[in-house]
Amino acid sequence: MTVSYSTGSQPGGDLLDVRDRTLWEMVVLRAEALPDGQMLVDEADRRLTFAEFRDQVEQVAAGLAARGIGEGSKVSWQLPTLIETIVTMTALARLGAHQNPIIAAQRERDVFFALRQTEAEFLIMPGVWSDFDYAAMVRGGDWSDRPMPTLITVNRDQVPTGDPATLPAAPHDPDLPRWTYFSTGTTSAPKGVLHCDAGLLAAGYAYAARLGLDHEQVAAIPFSFAHIGGADMLTTMLVAGHSALALERFVPAEAIPLFAKHGATFTGGSVAFGQLLVAEQRKSPTPILPDFRFMVGGSGPTPAAAHEQITTTLNIIYCPAYGMTEVPMITATSPTESVEVQRYTDGALIDGLEMRIVDWDGNVVGPGNEGEIQVKGKPVTCGYLDPALNAEAFVDGWFRTGDLGHVRPDGWVCLTGRVKDIIIRKGEKISAREVEEMLMKHPLVGRVAVIGLPDATRGERICAVVERIPDSRDITFDEMVEYLLAEGLSKYKLPEQLEIIDQLPSAGSLLKIAKAELRKMFADPDGAA
Repeated sequence: MTVSYSTGSQPGGDLLDVRDRTLWEMVVLRAEALPDGQMLVDEADRRLTFAEFRDQVEQVAAGLAARGIGEGSKVSWQLPTLIETIVTMTALARLGAHQNPIIAAQRERDVFFALRQTEAEFLIMPGVWSDFDYAAMVRGGDWSDRPMPTLITVNRDQVPTGDPATLPAAPHDPDLPRWTYFSTGTTSAPKGVLHCDAGLLAAGYAYAARLGLDHEQVAAIPFSFAHIGGADMLTTMLVAGHSALALERFVPAEAIPLFAKHGATFTGGSVAFGQLLVAEQRKSPTPILPDFRFMVGGSGPTPAAAHEQITTTLNIIYCPAYGMTEVPMITATSPTESVEVQRYTDGALIDGLEMRIVDWDGNVVGPGNEGEIQVKGKPVTCGYLDPALNAEAFVDGWFRTGDLGHVRPDGWVCLTGRVKDIIIRKGEKISAREVEEMLMKHPLVGRVAVIGLPDATRGERICAVVERIPDSRDITFDEMVEYLLAEGLSKYKLPEQLEIIDQLPSAGSLLKIAKAELRKMFADPDGAA
């Protein structure tokens, strides 16, 4: 049986065509099309137009070239979300370097893992930032087995510059892998994910088209630009000509006035970011996001209860989207879709991708049937830095996302969980997400994560980890069971363990819940209930 879903070629409109172009070529095209349009602004009111951005990128590229970076150089960078970061990232693309962005919040374990995996020759860091000495961290590492990368400092108003006239011609290689992003490792060790300019641009184009972005929009960037979402944001700016507010660090109470000051009209991130804004709105008698048109979800499924909470409390449109490090954008909704579609689906397949649903036995299934989501197309990763991982990740050219879902008869995609987030209790497969979505509706429950823990008699037992709501009493185990049964949950899916904690651990800049850490926290080493 062959059932797959696909979209057509690029639509028309005012978006710049990305086909057969590199990221640098898009910078040049956008600067020619909208030279005086604002591209970037920050909390200090520093601004760059698209033409100024192009010129600064060339100057920084010349400065980096003078330090020895050129085509094919292996460069890691760990920087906060500054205008200088976005310029440096693009300058490396201008030179044709192979770059590896590292989130600024990561420390020795993750940083040294990335440096060794990528065999980085250069490391661009902020020196001291947010009271942390990045250079000292690197110099204090064990470099007995390999040379320490050459350190280059980039910080606010501190970037290497040079004469653009000294630069060689920019390479034209849109399909050559020149990017390594590491997965956030919420359930396993990080994997080095390879991308090329063509794939990143294809994802950004489809994202901009689905959201209806244009030069009048102003994006707020609350997440680390080193995340794959940073590449998404940069490409949509170039494709659609919209501007963006770069926030060095995201503190809700400080960011909200900046959103208003700079006229931000949308933002992206995750359900967790939306819930942080909800908490701020509850402190204010007036709307905190008066200019916002919509907010875009990502980094995982959006529970219906969370969607309702965000949209009603903030009075904005919330557009679920689905992507991952390996495929920056897979499905998305638009601000013009119905509330039913936005609340109960995760969007429709983006332009340039094909998708199929495969059941547990490896059979491709039709609409309404659950299975693993598999995709192929230009936005999909070129493969893993460790080629040994590719055999399991790809089946006949299809990338296995590891996500479970189904396609409704009307074409909308619904995520139902993770393949590895299926709990197998006494041989029965139980979706953690089903229990999470049901439990999240309880008034005494904040965020929740349902995990499987090793159990000597059951194989796995079901544990619900609930985040405490401030100034509220904790839900009891009996209350949880009674509520879930009243909501219609089958008895065999009931959690056998309840843990209440102040804050769920997160992984990555998009605040995904780190279930691997929760399993370590609450697993009985003897595997007994």
